[in-house]
Amino acid sequence: MDIRRAGHSCRAGGAERMGGMSDGDGGQLTEVLDQLEELTDRDEVAIGDIVDKLGTQSFASVMLIFTLISASPASAIPGVTATVGIIVAMLVIQLMIGKRSLWLPGILMRRRLAGRRLKTAIGWMRRPVGLAERVLKRRLPALVHRPLLLLPLTLILCLALMMPLMEVVPASGSIASAVIALFAAGYLMRDGVLVLIALCLMAAVPVAVWQFGFSG
Repeated sequence: MDIRRAGHSCRAGGAERMGGMSDGDGGQLTEVLDQLEELTDRDEVAIGDIVDKLGTQSFASVMLIFTLISASPASAIPGVTATVGIIVAMLVIQLMIGKRSLWLPGILMRRRLAGRRLKTAIGWMRRPVGLAERVLKRRLPALVHRPLLLLPLTLILCLALMMPLMEVVPASGSIASAVIALFAAGYLMRDGVLVLIALCLMAAVPVAVWQFGFSG
C-alpha cells in the first residue's frame, strides 16, 4: 500500500451518501466494504475518500476499517502502522471530548493508498467482518456509554500512540490493530461483551510486543 501525499479536500456528509451509515448501524459492515471497494478501481485512493464514504460522523466505522487495514498483510508496508496509529489517536481524542463530527488534518486526508492494495486488504477483511456480523449483538450497553467507555478509550489512546514505534517490531502493529478493531466492532454494534474482551486483550499487547521484538 504505497502511501503518498496528494491533493484532496474532505467533503462532509458522507454518511448521507451512504444511506445513513453511522455508528450503531450494526449489520451493515459488509455493505461498508462493498462501498469502499467501489473506490479500488482507481490507481490511488486518498484517506479522505475513505472517510467520505464512511461518513464524518462514523467514528467507529472509520476506526474499524483503518485498524483492519493495519491488521491485514498491508501492515508490512512501511508507514501503514504509524499512519493508522495517528488516525486512531485523533479519533479517540475527539470521542473523549464529545465531538459529533470527526476531523483529520489535511496532511493525513491527502495521504494515498494504492487502489490494488486497498482491494486486497478489503478482500482480506471480508471473512472477519462476516463473522462479526453473525455473532455480535447488543449486550452490556453500559460498557459502550460514558463513563465506563472512557476506560477502553484511554487504553486505546495509549496503544495508538505507541503504534508508530511498532514499525520496527514485526507483527506488533498488526496485533495492536486487531485488538483496537475488536473494540471498534463492539462499539459500532453496541456489543459490550466484545468491548470487554478487547479491554482484556489490551493488557496483553505489551507482552506480545516484547515477545515478538525483544525476547531472546
